[in-house]
Amino acid sequence: MSPSAGPAIIAIVGATATGKSAVSLDLAERLDAEIVNADSMQFYRGMDIGTAKLAPGDRRGIPHHQLDTIDVHEDASVARFQDGARADIAAIHERGRRAIVVGGSGLYLRALLDRFEFPGTDPDLRARLELRAQTEGPGILHRELAALDAEAAARIPAANVKRLVRALEIIELTGSTRSVLPRHEYHAPAVTIALELPYDALDPRIDDRVETMWESGLVDEVRRLDRAGLRDGVTARRAVGYAETLRHLDGEIDAAQTRALIAQHTRRLARKQHQWFRPDPRVRWIDAPRDRGDVARAATQASAVVEQADAALAGP
Repeated sequence: MSPSAGPAIIAIVGATATGKSAVSLDLAERLDAEIVNADSMQFYRGMDIGTAKLAPGDRRGIPHHQLDTIDVHEDASVARFQDGARADIAAIHERGRRAIVVGGSGLYLRALLDRFEFPGTDPDLRARLELRAQTEGPGILHRELAALDAEAAARIPAANVKRLVRALEIIELTGSTRSVLPRHEYHAPAVTIALELPYDALDPRIDDRVETMWESGLVDEVRRLDRAGLRDGVTARRAVGYAETLRHLDGEIDAAQTRALIAQHTRRLARKQHQWFRPDPRVRWIDAPRDRGDVARAATQASAVVEQADAALAGP
């Protein structure tokens, strides 16, 4: 069975710390659903505290997919996630259940939900671009990308050589001036629900989360992952919470500075996530839960959105 043969896929998205996990659990119990993770940092085995990954005992017996799929020395792959998550959704539908995709990693969500085909690769072309980045500096490549695809250049930092090289590779291989994102067009029936929380409420929640993570053993977790090869991977070592804690372990910054930087960078990430989802006209925005007691209200509102989508899909 293909994903398009099943019911509409449900996506719960939004910025970090808006309560996506709590709402998705309540919604899954109401709709007899299974959950598919789309947070790229939760793919990593052992990256638990710093990613706010739900422990198995907190999942209420609801199957979760696409968690703990790679080791920290490996790099996350959008294409591999797309294949694996779509296969998970097809299997969930075959079991007669709903699929709820949960996460804040915009590109991974778009790759899963939308018509998104990945151009091939050319090892020689990529090697030439990587050599240019080393010899001429990534700033040159970033300026070239800006001239070809200003939207992509605005999203990709000049220091992110991996993404710069891939964007320029795609443009040269396809002859297109568009290097990345697909159209706003679902590849299978879906409904996307975003949780929204004003920054004046979200920021203190982020600060509290950072303190909780620190007290729960974030430093020890990063120390273990460092021994497991955290610094050998490009993606995992840059994750918010992990990059700063590695600096702390190296003696560059003290504990208070580390927590402050993690909170600052998490707030920045939350704003980027919000800005990613805001332009998508298909997204239905609802108020995020203000506290644990408000989760049921948010889940009820999300359930109503799903019912409307199901009714529209069923037709007259």
